[in-house]
Amino acid sequence: MAEETINAASAGTWELGDLKVNRIGFGAMRLTANADGTPSDRQRATAVLRAALELGVNHLDTAAFYFSPLRSANELINRALSPYPEGLVITTKVGPGRDPSGEWWWATPGQLRGQVEENLRQLGRDHLDVVNLRLPRSAEHASLADRFGALSELRDAGLIRHLGISHVRAHHLAEATAIAPVVCVQNAYGVGAPAEERALLRACAEQGIAYVPFFAIAGAGREAGVPAGENAQVLAVARAHGVSPARVRLAWTLRQGPHVLAIPGTGDPGHLADNVAAGALRVTARDMALLDAVEPGGEGR
Repeated sequence: MAEETINAASAGTWELGDLKVNRIGFGAMRLTANADGTPSDRQRATAVLRAALELGVNHLDTAAFYFSPLRSANELINRALSPYPEGLVITTKVGPGRDPSGEWWWATPGQLRGQVEENLRQLGRDHLDVVNLRLPRSAEHASLADRFGALSELRDAGLIRHLGISHVRAHHLAEATAIAPVVCVQNAYGVGAPAEERALLRACAEQGIAYVPFFAIAGAGREAGVPAGENAQVLAVARAHGVSPARVRLAWTLRQGPHVLAIPGTGDPGHLADNVAAGALRVTARDMALLDAVEPGGEGR
């Protein structure tokens, strides 16, 4: 049997505005700390980032608020990959902020420029490829117009190339697109996603907007990672193909539509290769029906 060739290109491509990316990307959140909260190993994080590019990943997701004691995701990306290769797209997020002690705060419209400039400084860029406006949970029914409008002005000034929104509802998407073009929506999504979120994913497809799920592997575990008890349907599909449950979850995610991009994060080189290999996993119609039947809240059972 021929050895499997793992490359992010196997998942296909999508265009974020005028920026073409492979649909399997990389999320930088887990680069900065180990599972126990201690700072990650710098050499290992650097190796993971460089290996990601060697595996064809050309879409990185990061943020200035991704940091732990001694480690910053943006700084790790800058030191590992600069000078950046042509075609590498770096997406970041603004809205949330953290002070040096790790305490969270949320930017006002007037503070967003400072967050954009901080990302530029840390990444060593003169502009940001894509900036997502991340909303807090408390803004579920609130307007984003003032903050998204402020980012639109920074886009017009040349500091940002494209805009996206994150942790949003359908009304936020309608509001944002009335202000400036939106190239992506970044929300929590995975096996067992609620009907409202599936409807938003379809709405993005209809408008030609990328849908970029986070926690596609972790599911209900969110920042803590994969729950201890894996879902029975996911396990059944994984066993049928002889692959990891994580690979099945990512393959299911990519099958949600050609506009869906995956950004799994890891600080482990082995997990990185397994995640990228999900783009080549051909789940069957029966597999999809089994996974689609997982009810909201049942992803960890």
